[in-house]
Amino acid sequence: MKRPQYKRILLKLSGEVLIGEGEYGIDPAATRKIAQEIKEVKELGVEIAIVIGGGNIFRGMAASAKGMDRASADDMGMLATIMNGIALQDALEKMNVHTRVQTAIEMREVAEPYIRRRAVRHLEKGRVVIFAGGTGNPYFTTDTTASLRAMEIGANVILKATKVDGVYDADPFLHKHAHRYDELTYLDILKKHLRVMDATAISLCMDHQIPIIVFNLKKRGNIKRVVLGEKVGTKVRG
Repeated sequence: MKRPQYKRILLKLSGEVLIGEGEYGIDPAATRKIAQEIKEVKELGVEIAIVIGGGNIFRGMAASAKGMDRASADDMGMLATIMNGIALQDALEKMNVHTRVQTAIEMREVAEPYIRRRAVRHLEKGRVVIFAGGTGNPYFTTDTTASLRAMEIGANVILKATKVDGVYDADPFLHKHAHRYDELTYLDILKKHLRVMDATAISLCMDHQIPIIVFNLKKRGNIKRVVLGEKVGTKVRG
């Protein structure tokens, strides 16, 4: 049996993965599917932390572009990520996967405040930890949150789950001849302005040499394949 290539992973999920067949919001069936995949990886003995976005409920940047104050819009977006975190926690715990939600915006009645040492202890005890509320500050994306939390908890890799099977030089949904990269460096991402993560997130990973694997979440079992070291998606490293 193959052994996991990583002891501790940071899984970055967009809020859209919880939509399912709808246009917005949280679909319990879609959430259960993702929870099942996370459980299968957990059963390999891998420590799992998750950062989840809120775009299925509210997009701060989109609201800002329409005239809302950016800081207020980002605060609302961070609150949306907390709703998603609680939904994913509920799905995981119904599958007997012990889970903790930690929020950068303190709301003790709903979830734990983010405390790095406590998060690491949860991981060591075999619990899945969901980081919600972004960084707790406006103007930072959940991609940057993923890079920051990965560094703080000592994750071996960031797994960025998307709706495409890697990084392309153009939008594969619009350009049928778009080229997919198997491997890239951090500098390639920055120089070519490839839409993987924002520049702040990439720079953090580059400074601390945390590899990023971009893969298609829609293909069943892909999270497990990546963790087992199979060639899935695009790998970004130094």
